Amino acid sequence: MPAILNHGAGQEKFQFTAPAAAAALHPFVAHYWIVAWDLRGQDPYRQQVLPYPAVNMTFKPGRCRIAGVPRGQFSEILHDAGRVFGVRFRPGGFRPFLGAPVSSITDRYLPVDAVFGPPGSEVADSILAADDPTAVTLMDQFLTERAPPHADPTAELVAAIVARTADEPGITRVDDLARESGLSMRRLQRLFADYVGVSPKWVIRRHRLHEAAARAAHGTRLDLVALAAELGYSDQAHLTRDFTSIIGQPPAQYTQAQ
Repeated sequence: MPAILNHGAGQEKFQFTAPAAAAALHPFVAHYWIVAWDLRGQDPYRQQVLPYPAVNMTFKPGRCRIAGVPRGQFSEILHDAGRVFGVRFRPGGFRPFLGAPVSSITDRYLPVDAVFGPPGSEVADSILAADDPTAVTLMDQFLTERAPPHADPTAELVAAIVARTADEPGITRVDDLARESGLSMRRLQRLFADYVGVSPKWVIRRHRLHEAAARAAHGTRLDLVALAAELGYSDQAHLTRDFTSIIGQPPAQYTQAQ
């Protein structure tokens, strides 16, 4: 599931759970996620999210689709009552199912059957009709039957590199990431286009924005000058512009809204 912004307000509007996938799917699937809401008699609620560099497959009445990595803003309007069942793939984890470079679906939405054929439509109908535990079982079976018998070592390498950019805020430059990964810049760029769908620079910057949003959400006062330097921005103004363009408001205003 993409990172939920303004999480406190969202908790009052919907319930979020993240069931684990079957162990055999761990090389491919980060986790499932379920969002359920009941806003009958209330105004629609707009939930903004900050997506990770991951492909998601979602099931909602009238909209069952595969979402490539969205590079810009992303939000969901919740109204009446409903549920979304989602699959968040690991970076690189959707490559064997797609059978093509993941960059070919970046910023795009595909019907489930565009990748999985008629069985995709059938499993979509089953997921929509099932309760949550049954939906998890159905998706485990569906993906396990279609997953390669062995994990792709290159996909595992790429996933480890992406995880490192998330876990180490000090990683702010692509050339440093390439050198520490033992890869040339060109090789790293090609691997990310093929397996992740976005560039290493985008992944680093997005994870730094996740870090900035988390700091803003949990701090009453932000030292933006120090934070910008820590996250690899040239100055406070650059961080503020990047934060505002994706999240929709400056860091200080976002902090006050929490």
